[in-house]
Amino acid sequence: MASSSLSPTKLDYFDDMCKLQSKATLLSLSKGEDGRTALVLDRTIFHPQGGGQPADTGFIAVADSGLKFVAEDVRSKDGIVYHYGFVENSVEEMESKFEKGKELFLRVDEARRKLNSRLHSAGHLLDACMRNVGLGDLEPTKGYHFPQGPYVEYKGTVPQKDMESKQKELELEANALILRGGKVSAALLPYEEACKVCGDSLPDYIPKSSTPRIVKLGDSPGCPCGGTHVSDISEIKSLTVSQIRTKKGSTKVFYNVGS
Repeated sequence: MASSSLSPTKLDYFDDMCKLQSKATLLSLSKGEDGRTALVLDRTIFHPQGGGQPADTGFIAVADSGLKFVAEDVRSKDGIVYHYGFVENSVEEMESKFEKGKELFLRVDEARRKLNSRLHSAGHLLDACMRNVGLGDLEPTKGYHFPQGPYVEYKGTVPQKDMESKQKELELEANALILRGGKVSAALLPYEEACKVCGDSLPDYIPKSSTPRIVKLGDSPGCPCGGTHVSDISEIKSLTVSQIRTKKGSTKVFYNVGS
């Protein structure tokens, strides 16, 4: 089925980031350009790779059979989410059971989702810590929240003589905020309201006619984000700042979370 004939996938994790099981209806089964099998559903709790966060993995099962599709990768294109993977049984059985309109059960890998959410929230928490330790003039430009070498990149530099002290200050501040805890919320907001929540400014790439999804950690200003997060800052558990690296007018703060 051509992607142009499919409706945008409803992202159920937007409404409930803790939900790990759900139901959906199959819209299409196809082979991607790279030969991988892809399922497209009317809705999903699987987070596709993007925004610096890895894709969820898990499985998708046909409601009236034992047939199981193992979701190894999830991607989004033009508002449509593609679940890539393989069926544990034969191809013939797959074609007959995975029919358009079939009800499916979805289950996201819990351990992977929780780690990804903790890493993503920790990246947002670093933004607040940067302001609190006197580095608020550095503007966040990119987040890489993968388990392998996560970091947040900022526009601007930290003086070489301050790097070691700021690294320690950031880690102390982050763990103090984690110990204190605080509610983490996510909501689609009208542009003007979103602007206020985000400290009276939004990135230029956010259209003024849109209703951006804003994630807010405790009392800190919000931030446009499409990812999954913890429900309370305390769930990050602990944060280590391993390195601050400055190059060509930008600064990368490398971090990780405790187990």
